[in-house]
Amino acid sequence: MRVLVTGGAGFIGANFVHQTVAERPDVAVTVLDKLTYAGNLDSLDPVKDKITFVHGDVADTALVDRLVADTDLVVHFAAESHNDNSLHDPSPFVQTNLIGTFALLEAVRKYDVRYHHISTDEVYGDLALDDPAKFTEATAYNPSSPYSSTKAGSDLLVRAWVRSFGVRATISNCSNNYGPYQHVEKFIPRQITNVLLGVRPKLYGSGTNVRDWIHVDDHNRAVWTIIDKGTIGETYLIGADGETDNRTVVETVLELCGKDPSDFDFVTDRPGHDLRYAIDATRLRTELGWQPVYQDFRSGLQATIDWYRANEAWWRPHKDATEVAYSRTEQLIQP
Repeated sequence: MRVLVTGGAGFIGANFVHQTVAERPDVAVTVLDKLTYAGNLDSLDPVKDKITFVHGDVADTALVDRLVADTDLVVHFAAESHNDNSLHDPSPFVQTNLIGTFALLEAVRKYDVRYHHISTDEVYGDLALDDPAKFTEATAYNPSSPYSSTKAGSDLLVRAWVRSFGVRATISNCSNNYGPYQHVEKFIPRQITNVLLGVRPKLYGSGTNVRDWIHVDDHNRAVWTIIDKGTIGETYLIGADGETDNRTVVETVLELCGKDPSDFDFVTDRPGHDLRYAIDATRLRTELGWQPVYQDFRSGLQATIDWYRANEAWWRPHKDATEVAYSRTEQLIQP
């Protein structure tokens, strides 16, 4: 099988490539990545001799057409994905998440290539902190940022191309990922690398916002499960019952690093900060038989801390610039 992985130098995509190379030796992997700040070619260094890398943009229709013509499967991870950046400048999110998805859909339509679309639970908006409900495949879309709205739009494009043109596609909407190779701007790696450098972690607002965490390896195994067993045209939610509020995440990182769990600072909340995400992955588990390996968030978090401790050379070059960018908007507050 020949697989084109878009965004394969990004966090989740790179881990997908590593897992595919290790567990599916019969799969020939080509990675297409624009190498924006969130894409890091070093993330693919351990497998560079076993894959083909193409530096390019998913919105480049000629390039996409050429690559898809020689492919059996497209797995589309490429996306602009940072909420704060989308609030500052939405235009790259429209270009990559909407125009890029359109280009891929037209190519897989032309060559009748199987397509899997990676999306996010943020398309559903957020839930109240005291609401027992979780997102399901039937939850109405209610995005709250330029990032989540462009991802919602890309999902709808996929659904329309399935129905209108018979494109062989599936969609997955996943909860928040954590694990190796995640950019230090993101919540968990930022806290981990701060602690490793002796810097007090920063917590938005009161820290009561809840995310449903899943280890990236569990996410990617679920993606392959959907590709192998999923029904064309269907959407599957991926989650590992990892609901945890942000304050608990920071306290747990500190504890697992041997620090005082209260050794962190509160900073001003970000605009439009969603309150809670929670995934109901019942359909994925019952219909397709998937189960997460990391069913204990603490064990997955410990493995992630160990990876960042052992791989400072990967993340250190990006750390200072990330903290400078955050310092322009964050102000210390009293809890």
